[in-house]
Amino acid sequence: MAPTSTAERPRIRAIQPNPVVHSYSELLKKVRSEGLLERRSGFYIWVFVALMLLMAGTWLGFAMLGDSWYQLLIAAAVGIFCTQLSFLAHEAGHKQIFASRRANDWSARLLATGIAGISYSWWEQKHGAHHNHPNVINKDPDIRNNALVFHTEAAAARHGRLAFLTRRQGWFFFPLLALLGISLQFDSLRFVLGREKVRHRWVETPILLARLAALPVLAFTFLPIGMAFAFLGVQITVYGFYMGASFAPNHKGMPVLPADSRVDFLSRQVLTSRNISGGRFMDFLLGGLNRQVEHHLFPDMARPQLHRAAGIVREFCATHSIPYTETTLMQSYGIVVRYLNEVGLSAGRGFDCPVASTHGRR
Repeated sequence: MAPTSTAERPRIRAIQPNPVVHSYSELLKKVRSEGLLERRSGFYIWVFVALMLLMAGTWLGFAMLGDSWYQLLIAAAVGIFCTQLSFLAHEAGHKQIFASRRANDWSARLLATGIAGISYSWWEQKHGAHHNHPNVINKDPDIRNNALVFHTEAAAARHGRLAFLTRRQGWFFFPLLALLGISLQFDSLRFVLGREKVRHRWVETPILLARLAALPVLAFTFLPIGMAFAFLGVQITVYGFYMGASFAPNHKGMPVLPADSRVDFLSRQVLTSRNISGGRFMDFLLGGLNRQVEHHLFPDMARPQLHRAAGIVREFCATHSIPYTETTLMQSYGIVVRYLNEVGLSAGRGFDCPVASTHGRR
């Protein structure tokens, strides 16, 4: 057989790399070269020790106060420290603390389940889906239909009295945060006692049940019944409100993407995330969640490194004309309330895609 001529040979086209994907690779190299992906285990150990000492001091105060309505201050403090320890569980879950995956997993499991009363396996499943698909309809569990709705498609499907409430849902946002702690613990119980596969169910279930029983036993053993109920109510309300108020500014009110949208990793993470200004104080107050853009781009980056990474990412986004969002904490709450009310106005109406004009299907 005669050899094929050059003109007859099929041409092989060079595949051009996606410039956005390539630029993210360069950003990752820059961050790594600055040492920002190195572990900071010492920082986390000191934070954990400090929080546990404060928690121990709080329970000592509980024992010394006895039958006193000042116990409600103790309950509030317990709620605050449970939230701060939940931040550590979140960071361990993202493998930020130790080099060993096993050490991170078990640290997160013991902190989340044993102290906060939340199933780590449930949280890991839910939070992993959020990181993979932030603000993507039907894929991000954080914007699933619930008491509040976060996109007009869900709001349009509501009718009657539910639609009446949904149109004003922004004003219910903060009162509903007070119920978040109960919701998290109820969902955790339903998960570990349900039929779904649960990693280390034999460990989590007894720890979770013991943790959820411990506070009521202490309260009703050492306090009058009315005060005991008030103590438990304040603790879970403060915990839920603090948790919700820390996570809410991160994505609520940012672009919501259709379920079938095809947006590259870099754009998806940056465009749907919002940072909160405030420096190192805000890093502590919100457990590093205020650096949400950097956290989503580099989920295993330790909290102390995020402030340096923020400068690099901000400059990178400016160079590549990628919107980088940062507001104050109070401004973010205003944005969330207005956004929820705007979405709620669609209740009972037909649905128009909220972002098709901004993030078209590709």
